[in-house]
Amino acid sequence: MTSTSPTSASPVQRAFLVLEKIFNRFFGEHLNPFYHLGAIAYFLLWIVIFSGLYLYAFFETSVVQAYDSVDALTHGQRYVGGLLRSLHRYASDALVLVIALHMLRHFAFNRHRGFRWFSWVSGVVILWLTYASGINGYMLPWDRLSQFVVTATTEWFDVLPVLGGSMARNFISNANVSDRLFSLLSFIHIGLPLGVMTVLWIHTQRVPGAKTNPPRPIMLGWLATLTLLSLFKPALSQGRADMATMAATLDFDWFYLPTYALIQQWGPANTWLLVLGATALLLALPWLPPRTVGQRKSWGLALRPDNRIIDVRAGETLLDAGLREGLPLPFDCRNGGCGACKCTLLHGEVALLPYQGSALTEAERAAGKTLLCCAQALSDVEIDYVPQSGAKAHPVKRYLARVARLDLLSPDVMRVCLQVEGSTRFSFHAGQYINIMLADGAKRSFSFATAPEAGGDIELHVRRVDGGRFTGLVFDSMKIGDTLRFEGPLGAFTLREDSDKPIIFVAGSTGFAPVKSMLEHAFHTGMQRRMILYWGVRSRRDLYLADLAAQWAREHANFRFVPVLSTPLGEDRWDGRTGLVHEAILADFPDLSTHQVYACGSVQMVQAAQPAFAQQGLASDDCFSDAFHLAPQRALHGQAADLVRLGGTHG
Repeated sequence: MTSTSPTSASPVQRAFLVLEKIFNRFFGEHLNPFYHLGAIAYFLLWIVIFSGLYLYAFFETSVVQAYDSVDALTHGQRYVGGLLRSLHRYASDALVLVIALHMLRHFAFNRHRGFRWFSWVSGVVILWLTYASGINGYMLPWDRLSQFVVTATTEWFDVLPVLGGSMARNFISNANVSDRLFSLLSFIHIGLPLGVMTVLWIHTQRVPGAKTNPPRPIMLGWLATLTLLSLFKPALSQGRADMATMAATLDFDWFYLPTYALIQQWGPANTWLLVLGATALLLALPWLPPRTVGQRKSWGLALRPDNRIIDVRAGETLLDAGLREGLPLPFDCRNGGCGACKCTLLHGEVALLPYQGSALTEAERAAGKTLLCCAQALSDVEIDYVPQSGAKAHPVKRYLARVARLDLLSPDVMRVCLQVEGSTRFSFHAGQYINIMLADGAKRSFSFATAPEAGGDIELHVRRVDGGRFTGLVFDSMKIGDTLRFEGPLGAFTLREDSDKPIIFVAGSTGFAPVKSMLEHAFHTGMQRRMILYWGVRSRRDLYLADLAAQWAREHANFRFVPVLSTPLGEDRWDGRTGLVHEAILADFPDLSTHQVYACGSVQMVQAAQPAFAQQGLASDDCFSDAFHLAPQRALHGQAADLVRLGGTHG
């Protein structure tokens, strides 16, 4: 289990990290605005919308009254309408800046590629819609600046072949400007923010665990700052528009209107080339070089205490993967600044994005700690974390299945094949299990006995347990066509594919089921590691699929099968290995330091085997079993269960 050193930061990344470190000192990690840019954008949009609604209530959409109504708001309601007009203006400016800064940070930290392309593209759309809404807002007061923006805009659009110069003719004289113009401008100024809200909502839905409200002190700080700016530098009109004359000087807004200066200098056509080219470049950034080549599409992430395995996509952080699946992972800043998402890396390798040194010290990293928000999987990974206080994980998915097949494999082992109802695709990892739901809510757990790639029916191996409610049902009354409800997939006991060490599988009784799933998965993927299966049972009849295991040994040169009987019967005529299965392994492998062991069977078997394996060199990180019932890194305490639930050994 390793966390690689943080990737070397680019100049832009270093600039962000330095700024964020400074802000951390002044505001603390929880209130650092750099860690809440998306939520701040939401807050600023609400300020723009609510202040705009008030202004619109007093705005007159006519040529004659537009200027006067805005002037009356500004001066007649100085500390209400005038303040809100300025607040509306500066909140709009801040909204564009925050969105641009938010996108710049994601671009700098390479969080715009791969599966994030939709979030990036929708962010570009939001930025341009917000920008266009601000420019449109300059048209409404119908002052000298409005006159300039309207005429320059029409001249700019007239260059397009579709319009052919028809728009500018509407603004040759005052007589050509009608009240319908202001109705149109008002409609646009309402429609564009609605478009921003719609795309922003879609954008947010694609971001797992996205927060739309910044901490209250940040909201109050922004509101106070914008209010003070509005009071000391209010937004004012620049004289009534007059199409018969042209203003000699204007108080030009270089923030919203630099494009209009370029129109005057370069001409409308060249300005279109610049704007469209810049937009195309922004939209294409997720697919432009440099791109990672040959990277695996996904890795498995096993989580404790959830007893779940989820997929982590290439380039996705462990935090985003967990939040996408509805897990109660702790987090705050999501940018490697606060350390709230710190967890323990139990197995596997992760790459760390640049982060603040105060969030994860070298000593913590050496002790196996990592940051969920900065860790990207380089292999299958297993972590242990403390769930977020008060948060609830999304429930495990439940399904309805029909019994498609029943095969008696031995006097006390039944193969049950289930066909999942509906069109929902059901996927799992080799070694996981499901919980069969009984009528009273009780659960019985059984492992998958086929590889995930097999598709089709779910195969379970159910062993009869005396007095068992569900196993009694299976053997005594279950028939093809019956329906069952189950939840899953569950379990973090699965095949690790990030090592080249030989694998020793230890199966006890129906513990063969998850081993079968893992072996068939290994054969399907072409795994070349040496593998050996020790299957320990009481008598020969308990080796219910011994012929299949023997067939694997014939077909795969890297696989060997060793059955072990603990109490063979006379009629067995057994001349193979006898005794306890783990003792057979100890005899064959005096040195286990170069192997991995996957154990599935009774708790007593694993309790006896684990310390013995450790004495012969097996590292705790190379010993795996069902994490929900048995953690190989921790000693067992008490007699919570007679059998590990793998393979359906629970009644």
